[in-house]
Amino acid sequence: MLHSLGVHTLQLLTQAAACILLFPRFLLTAVMLWLLDFLCIRKKMLTTPAAEEAAGAGEGPPPDDPPVCVSDSNRMFTLESLKAVWHGQKLDFFKSAHVGSLAPNPEVIQLDGQKRLRILDFARGKRPLILNFGSCT
Repeated sequence: MLHSLGVHTLQLLTQAAACILLFPRFLLTAVMLWLLDFLCIRKKMLTTPAAEEAAGAGEGPPPDDPPVCVSDSNRMFTLESLKAVWHGQKLDFFKSAHVGSLAPNPEVIQLDGQKRLRILDFARGKRPLILNFGSCT
């Protein structure tokens, strides 16, 4: 019971530390999404009627300029997008593989289900270990 309480406390502290570390990065991303929405709305609102008439006469925007269409369905600064950004940043923070560090060595179970080993236990000498997660369908 006491060990379980210690493990849960450690997990809670880890999550709290991650939130504190990720919050500034999340706020910066949220501001960027808001600015993108603001610029799109501003561009849509400041389009003059003369420019719209010229566009109707065949003098439209360059082909690489996407049409500006701002509605509630295509805004970037929404609760759903902010949740996705937060979730993605948390996943990135807690991943076990990082550039420049050792590769993760997770536990695997052999096909007979009896023996648990680590992936690197299958490496032999200096031969590279190749893992194939493909499918033959």
